[in-house]
Amino acid sequence: MSSLIIQGGRPIQGVFEPSGNKNGALPMIAASLLTDEPVVLHNVPAILDVEVMLDLVGGLGVTVERTGRTVRLCSASLNSREPDANRCRRVRASILLSGPLAARHGSARLPPPGGDGIGRRRLDPHLYGLRALGIEIDAGESLTFSRGRLRGTDILLDEASVTATENVLMAATLAEGRTTLFPAACEPHVSDLSEMLLKMGARIEGHGTNRIEVYGVNRLQGVEHRVAPDYIETGSFLAAAAITGGELTIRHPKDSQAIRVLARGFGRMGLHWRAGGESFTLNAGQDLQVQQDLGFSIPTVESGIWPAFPSDMMSVAVVVATQARGSILFFEKLFESRMYFVDRLLEMGAQIIQCDPHRVVVQGKSQLQATHMSSPDIRAGMAMVVAALCAEGESRIDQAQMIDRGYESVDERLRRLGASVERRP
Repeated sequence: MSSLIIQGGRPIQGVFEPSGNKNGALPMIAASLLTDEPVVLHNVPAILDVEVMLDLVGGLGVTVERTGRTVRLCSASLNSREPDANRCRRVRASILLSGPLAARHGSARLPPPGGDGIGRRRLDPHLYGLRALGIEIDAGESLTFSRGRLRGTDILLDEASVTATENVLMAATLAEGRTTLFPAACEPHVSDLSEMLLKMGARIEGHGTNRIEVYGVNRLQGVEHRVAPDYIETGSFLAAAAITGGELTIRHPKDSQAIRVLARGFGRMGLHWRAGGESFTLNAGQDLQVQQDLGFSIPTVESGIWPAFPSDMMSVAVVVATQARGSILFFEKLFESRMYFVDRLLEMGAQIIQCDPHRVVVQGKSQLQATHMSSPDIRAGMAMVVAALCAEGESRIDQAQMIDRGYESVDERLRRLGASVERRP
């Protein structure tokens, strides 16, 4: 257990380079189980969820070597198909081991996965998709997966789940014939996983759209791949700079679709940046003001499936809205517990009306006051950090390890950008 002590009021400014995408690295680690040849991943973030995932595959007998942000994996020595139950319960991505283990190694046994308590997170799309490919599943206290004859088929999912798309996609690479997956998740990290699988010899068409076709192959080979930058981390640090009056340059590949999606959402609150080559810059002193819809109806930021504004970005966006003049509605469509953290913002002096579990109206601008908080999940925890950075006085955020699950060395990196952040036991 650790806490972050934050003295508010200091501008976040300088040059920031995002780490690798958490939600890209986790399925790529699982994908290493699809081949006996070495898999080398670069730009892997040093966060707790990644460490748990590496421990999980290491416990199966996979050779794991880490040097900085480079991880080398080899499943040739795999000797178990039953990941550690306690570690599985610590990370949602543990379910991603089921598809590769069953498809490549014949079976898997693991408990239902853990993860953040942000609402109901169904496993049905995973089970339906894997069963359609020919994997038998016994869903009791533990989930047991047994491979029959893997055959491609048309799979109609009842939701465009990111992890279900990734799980079924990985298994389908080794299935006989063609698999069509619709509606598939279109998020950038799903495309990044697809690019890695293509390098391994998979035959995939349509990734990045909501219809993916996979033509099964007999075997996959080793690969060297670089995890794309984390756009959620990028958005979080941009938000911190914007509401503290700082100027921040982000090193990020140009023409990133993810950055354009963030710009569309943050632009509703008057937050803008300018692109230039391999980076873009948020200028200091922006006057944040909610942009009114035609007819002066209250503007809305809605989360949803890609390319809607990301659900993982909603908590931080609500904090930005407290510092923008005007009223704006946030509609979190995916998770019914995502918005519960706004109670902490109310204690800090924010003007927020919680309409129901999915919707809040924010009226800005409010001068936030420091307070003592506890992080309930990764994204709400980072939102509390951003709020504390612009608050008046000294805030304390307990359970900082929740933030560490998704943000690499958040205290050290903020200090390098001018923040007053101290970690205490």
